[in-house]
Amino acid sequence: MTLKQLFAPSDMTVGKPWEKIVIFTVPMLIGNIAQQLYNTVDSIVVGKYVGDNALAAVGSASPILNLLLVLFMGISVGAGVMVSQYFGAKEREELSITIGNCITLTAIASLIIMIIGAVGIRPLLELLNTPDTIIDWCTSYLMILIVGVIGVAYYNILCGILRGLGDSISALIYLLIATVINIVLDLWFVAGLGMGVAGVSLATVIAQTVSGILCIIKLCRMQDLFDLKFRYLKISWSHTKTIIRLGVPSGLTQGIFSMAMIIVQSLTNSFGELVIAANVIIMRVDGFAMMPNFSFGTAMTTYAGQNVGARRYDRVEKGSRQGTLIAVGTSTVITGLILIFGKYLMGIFTNTSELVDLSANMMKILAVGYIAMAVTQCLSGVMRGAGDTMTPMWISLITTVVIRVPLAYGISYFTKTPELPNGAYQSIWISLLSAWVIGALITFLCYTKGSWKKKALLAGSAQ
Repeated sequence: MTLKQLFAPSDMTVGKPWEKIVIFTVPMLIGNIAQQLYNTVDSIVVGKYVGDNALAAVGSASPILNLLLVLFMGISVGAGVMVSQYFGAKEREELSITIGNCITLTAIASLIIMIIGAVGIRPLLELLNTPDTIIDWCTSYLMILIVGVIGVAYYNILCGILRGLGDSISALIYLLIATVINIVLDLWFVAGLGMGVAGVSLATVIAQTVSGILCIIKLCRMQDLFDLKFRYLKISWSHTKTIIRLGVPSGLTQGIFSMAMIIVQSLTNSFGELVIAANVIIMRVDGFAMMPNFSFGTAMTTYAGQNVGARRYDRVEKGSRQGTLIAVGTSTVITGLILIFGKYLMGIFTNTSELVDLSANMMKILAVGYIAMAVTQCLSGVMRGAGDTMTPMWISLITTVVIRVPLAYGISYFTKTPELPNGAYQSIWISLLSAWVIGALITFLCYTKGSWKKKALLAGSAQ
């Protein structure tokens, strides 16, 4: 394979399904791991150079940030589905309009998020009973990220477009560049200039803005596939409605998940700074452990989208089986590594032995759940790629709102004792594991039912 071929879009409607999926997934996995380094390096730097309370502040802010970014999640998913299907169908004009509309919608969504975030961050933190010792840090961390949200937004959405076109290599390269910038600036701003938590968020904004600019330059050089002209930036209501129709369920899914995280964060806050900090460490390690599942899930969305657009349902089903089996095997290995080396991983974030032990023990509760999530992510990815974004949304709603949140508070309530006035803190992670396992079962049943085959954008695509 030549260098030019390596950076070219990948046609996933031909060749061996498992091979296409793996080749597409590997660079994306490396990229997702690099992206997770953003949050992880943030946590390591503030934990080592500022303290455990600063580490807790960064973690407490994350669910709120995720909630504010649901608009971009919706645009990104809707764009990815449309781009992959139109690319698979070789419809240049539709592809051009879709990409142009995504660029315009991102600018509009960024403005909305800036306004909502600037007004609502502090009151929301107070509503969640964020400890007084960390609330100022949480506020400054979030405000800087919100002010610079347009750079973060364009990077994530334009990378989604590139992946929809089958180009996961370019997205990887730009992400690696951003990761290096982020790490250097983290150390300079926090360790060198003593900017604290604010320095970490400023480094992230600068790094992702650079990546967003690189993505725009790349898209401008892909004129052989689509046209990026001013007239395509004008809102096409039919395409915008389709992007929203496809993207809103995924955006709502992320919103539901973020709201649940915020509600559970309120419960976590009741257990004190040590448990808050432990949860931050666990979620950082969890981010890495979950990366293969997310990567395979995104790969399956692109694979399914292109093949649905090309009317190749036989390849969709074959690739679904092969991709899911590979993802499950990968997650099984990761689970084993977490169980064996978990304590050493926790020690990277803090020098406090009590915090290391607590985090390692709680991580063991979650470990097996990554295998279940491999099934959920892959099969949900197939359904989204086919145009069925509603089913994964309902599954997320059930597992998060109906199962996870009530179970967390229920276990906490029924385990209250004089020694544990707020109940057992293990409820946070037991509830999450339960939601993952039940979600995998429901997802498998919905995929097997096959209703997703009727959701293609292109007339005549469904069998």
